[in-house]
Amino acid sequence: MEHEKRTTGGRISPEKAWNMLKSQGLDVTLEQAGEILDFLRRLANRTVATYLNTKRIKPIDNEGK
Repeated sequence: MEHEKRTTGGRISPEKAWNMLKSQGLDVTLEQAGEILDFLRRLANRTVATYLNTKRIKPIDNEGK
C-alpha cells in the first residue's frame, strides 16, 4: 500500500507514527505504521459518524418541560 506524506490538517505522517510506535517498543515497518494509521482514521470517522447519526435520530422532547 502506498502512503503519501500526510501532514496537513493535523494528520500524523506514517513516518511520525513509525517513530512513535518504535519509541514504545513496537517493531513495525513503515508500511505497517501507515496501515495502522489508515485503520485508525477509518475507525475514528465511523465512530464520529455513528455518534452523529444516533444524535440525529433521537428527537429532543420539548413538550415534557
